[in-house]
Amino acid sequence: MATYAIGDIQGCFSRLQALLAQIKFDSDRDKLWFAGDLINRGPESLQTLRFIKNLGPAAIVVLGNHDLHLLAVASGAAALKPQDTLEEILTACDRDELCQWLRQQKLLHDDPSLGYVLVHAGLAPQWDLAKAKQCASEVESVLQGNDYPRFFKHMYGNQPEQWQENIVGWERLRFITNCFTRIRFCDKDGRLDLVTKEGLAKSPSGYMPWFAVPARKNQNLRILFGHWAALQGEARGVNIFPLDGGCVWGGRLLAMRLEDGERFQVACG
Repeated sequence: MATYAIGDIQGCFSRLQALLAQIKFDSDRDKLWFAGDLINRGPESLQTLRFIKNLGPAAIVVLGNHDLHLLAVASGAAALKPQDTLEEILTACDRDELCQWLRQQKLLHDDPSLGYVLVHAGLAPQWDLAKAKQCASEVESVLQGNDYPRFFKHMYGNQPEQWQENIVGWERLRFITNCFTRIRFCDKDGRLDLVTKEGLAKSPSGYMPWFAVPARKNQNLRILFGHWAALQGEARGVNIFPLDGGCVWGGRLLAMRLEDGERFQVACG
């Protein structure tokens, strides 16, 4: 039995199949952890979503920003963007079943026995594990409840930019969602820059990667994350394990075996 964490697939189903063949994945024996952004921009989003859903308990999924965007569009709270490749899901006969399943997935997965935490993008520097779990649960409860269409109407936006315990309502849920699914750079006080998408060499003045903030409260955690293709899946610090190899942009689809840290990849160009 082995557990593999896999970076952003973004609808590149054929590359996922190649990666699973390389690691000799057996759904009766092995587990797959998916770091979110299962879909969108790539050509095979519907096949990807169906396949991962059908893995059942062999798969652990945390939601990414593209996964949430699909749910927002499906709920009528948002419109498709020109670059989206979600039409096949939205017109599929099992669309509602797929979206219902996706809404039940997590923002954070923690496995003390393996010693890893899985998120899509990152954590606010002010959050320890207990706070991060609490915040994830707040959003997950809304996603899984009957009020999820209203959540999606309020989800988009870059404000508030800094965590405060007394933030309430939709602003609180928006900030939490942005941290788990969109964060890259922030300043020493945890103020987010949600505009810059480039690599570390182009960090905005006064800002740094979220995982480089001095004395962040989650630095003791071994964190697996995707989202940041410009990092090219290269480790950038202690206890930090980036998994997005930019597959949909012609890079690589990455996997990491958690029991021993060995990495695997397939080219996507």
